[in-house]
Amino acid sequence: MGNFQFSDSDGIQLVKMARKAVTKFLKNNLKILDSEFDSKFNFSAGVFVTINKEEDLRGCIGYPTPVKKLSEGLVDAAISAATRDPRFPPVTSDELDKITFEVTLLTPPVEIKVREYSEYLSEIKVGRDGLIVENGFSSGLLLPQVPIEYGWNEKEFLEYTCQKAGLNRDAWKEKSTVVSKFKGVIFKEKTPNGEIIRESTNVLL
Repeated sequence: MGNFQFSDSDGIQLVKMARKAVTKFLKNNLKILDSEFDSKFNFSAGVFVTINKEEDLRGCIGYPTPVKKLSEGLVDAAISAATRDPRFPPVTSDELDKITFEVTLLTPPVEIKVREYSEYLSEIKVGRDGLIVENGFSSGLLLPQVPIEYGWNEKEFLEYTCQKAGLNRDAWKEKSTVVSKFKGVIFKEKTPNGEIIRESTNVLL
């Protein structure tokens, strides 16, 4: 994971592009094209875009695995977070000055192998890891920053990721459940269209 490095200037570019992509789509119904951005981020990476309004989530969608070039995945995730998150009505152009954008870049997920389910608790670290829980056709993902925001411990983090997958909260204890972890680098606007910072979550890459 040593080559998973993003500078602060990279982060600023990525967050600004997420905002630009949503602005263009909402105002002109067009997908943004930027050849310079495309050539710089022309490599595959998992990425999520989170939109917040004041302290509340307004949309969050992304790609947990590196299935797309980052330049394309970021734009698609930003537009989808604004317009296709089934939990929320689509963002309107009137809201653009009231929302903040956050970009999380993900390392490829790695399955956690355990003999007993209790071992998951020592294999996961809140503030460092994001989680994916899968069982059958059900899957759920929570980003590394989520348990920090809600003050969860490792057990609660597992339970809520199971819940996100539509499973019962104790599903992580079942042999048929696969739990994977990943790390993330997070950049976000402090205020709508304001300063962009690297979020510190004690991430060790």
